[in-house]
Amino acid sequence: MSNSVPLNEALLSTLGTPEESKLLDSSPRSRVWWVRPADGQPVIVKQITDTGDTAADADARFARELAGLRLAGRGSVAPAVLATDPSSRMIVLEYVDDLGETGDWMPAYAESLARLHALTGPADAGTLPVWSGPTAGDAESFLALARALDVPVPAAVPDELAGLLDRLDPTAHHALLHGDPCPGNDLRTADGIRFVDFERASLGNGLVELAYFRIAFPTCWCALSVTAAPLAEVEDVYRSTWRGLTGKDVPGDLADACAGWLIRGDALVERAHRGTVDQLARVPVEDFEWGYVTARERLVHRLVVVADMTRDHDHLHAVGRLGSALAARLLERWPALRPLPTPDARPWF
Repeated sequence: MSNSVPLNEALLSTLGTPEESKLLDSSPRSRVWWVRPADGQPVIVKQITDTGDTAADADARFARELAGLRLAGRGSVAPAVLATDPSSRMIVLEYVDDLGETGDWMPAYAESLARLHALTGPADAGTLPVWSGPTAGDAESFLALARALDVPVPAAVPDELAGLLDRLDPTAHHALLHGDPCPGNDLRTADGIRFVDFERASLGNGLVELAYFRIAFPTCWCALSVTAAPLAEVEDVYRSTWRGLTGKDVPGDLADACAGWLIRGDALVERAHRGTVDQLARVPVEDFEWGYVTARERLVHRLVVVADMTRDHDHLHAVGRLGSALAARLLERWPALRPLPTPDARPWF
């Protein structure tokens, strides 16, 4: 693909003529360039494409990313938007110099995630879609998985799952959610982490993204297991940052957020395959890879996490017991399943 950036006259008049440009790696649904104008500082140009989508879907993704970036622009947690061209779905962004690999990356990541979430409130309702959580169909797929693996379902589980869906209703929450806060979508700077790629931005409860640390980054190809002291530290950093910015404790229950990710089969596959088939129904008959781990390996980690979090939980005790039994059954049938990589194995781009 050509390195040439298809800037129209309006963008050229704003940025100047590119003297140098380089096409960067990006998702199949976008093209991203590093651009140095003849008389200016480098910028990043991102174009949302309609690959795999209708033009209307691509327009919606452009509008969603732009809205997310502009809301994030209230704080130092994302590159600034410098110019846009809706007709070609192009966004010109401030160039942020990434410092590269850092050893203890998670505390700064957690702090910036809390800062991002705290930027919006009830007055911002309608500026982005409401977060889309698990559905009754996801709950039924989870129960069907247990039946397919011959694991008895405690009588209280269906009611507990129904209550979980009610508690995860995002209507009362207005945190700015990134939508895909994964390693690779974070840039490390001297002033903290800045996030990029806001195509899935929404408004909801920040706990569903704080849960990424426990539940192994569920929308990311690079699943990572965070435990013990590092996990306690990042959650403390997130909660104290949120409290300092809002004057309130983080609302909701982290166990609910983790259980919500557990029952979502689509959180076992990359975005292009979500919404296509019942992914949990595939688990008993095939183990499919995403990144460098398999669906069963991801699922065992999530089951164990939720089981550990809900041993004494008022509303998810039976779900936790089912999760523990399911994890044991998966490991019994497929003993070669590996634990997930630790945070020091995260990829650096």
